Amino acid sequence: MKKSVTEILGIEKPLVQGPMSWVTNAEFVAAVSNAGGLGVLGPNAGQTELTADPIETAERMRREIRKTKTLTNKPFGVNLAPNPDQSKDPWTRPILNVIKEEKVPAIVWMGVADGTVLPEMFQELKDAGVKIIYRAITPTIENTQKAEAAGADVIVATGFDEGGLMPEKAIGTFAIVPMITDTVKNVPVLAAGGITDTRTAKAAFALGADGIFVGTALLATVENPTHQNVKEAILRSTAEDLALFKAPPTFVRSLPGKLTDKLVELYQSGASDAEIGKTLGGMSGFNVGMMQGDFDNGWGCFGLGVAQIHEIKTVKEVIESLLA
Repeated sequence: MKKSVTEILGIEKPLVQGPMSWVTNAEFVAAVSNAGGLGVLGPNAGQTELTADPIETAERMRREIRKTKTLTNKPFGVNLAPNPDQSKDPWTRPILNVIKEEKVPAIVWMGVADGTVLPEMFQELKDAGVKIIYRAITPTIENTQKAEAAGADVIVATGFDEGGLMPEKAIGTFAIVPMITDTVKNVPVLAAGGITDTRTAKAAFALGADGIFVGTALLATVENPTHQNVKEAILRSTAEDLALFKAPPTFVRSLPGKLTDKLVELYQSGASDAEIGKTLGGMSGFNVGMMQGDFDNGWGCFGLGVAQIHEIKTVKEVIESLLA
């Protein structure tokens, strides 16, 4: 008999917060954990400026982890996004060492290239007592089976409705969740994509999910560090307002603005990944959009469920509403 996600992660409510890069920090993550879910520190959590130094990046994360511990005694997690070729990845090892040294209870493993399942690293994390929440950017039957065999504790089924780095295949949440829940044998599945209110959360559970993996619904909250202009724009927006464009290797859905419009134009004209990537500006472009509220020179990530977000609430209020 499979354990529930709450049993595995030691949390009260079956909700894991998506690791939304810049728009996470200790205060926000602690608020999620204190409300009964699992808060997760994303890449660049608590930061305002990018560093190109992997060691400095890891030490910044260590400081944010320690700060989170002062704000909650509940479990929380850290994002890990390994490159399948570790010889070309100077970032993962320093962060992984910090996770183990600071005894972080859980990680969200972001599998980008073909799901990126690294059994030896899975085992290293498990030996350190770290729970692995496996989220392939593009979930498939194959990478789900590989992740479960390698020791993943929880699997995330991400639909194309979601707001982060989106799947390469346009399979919606209603199709991907039952496909993945039917694939796993012994681990719980979290549904991700378009879950922003009580109705959509209930639908996720009806599809067989054991819990929900939520990002966009928590952006327009008091504790989230997203710029106030962005929070207010979310309240005014529906799925019809969001613009889809290529963000190599997959896709992004953003609010409109000069840069977003340019990226949509490039994508629709068949521009190369290199040209789009150069215009995108990497994660610094995400910082400009989400942290500075400037969509003329930056971009952001939003799920299709924005239409169901009507007011800025506390994290606790949103979580209680989702799981009512």
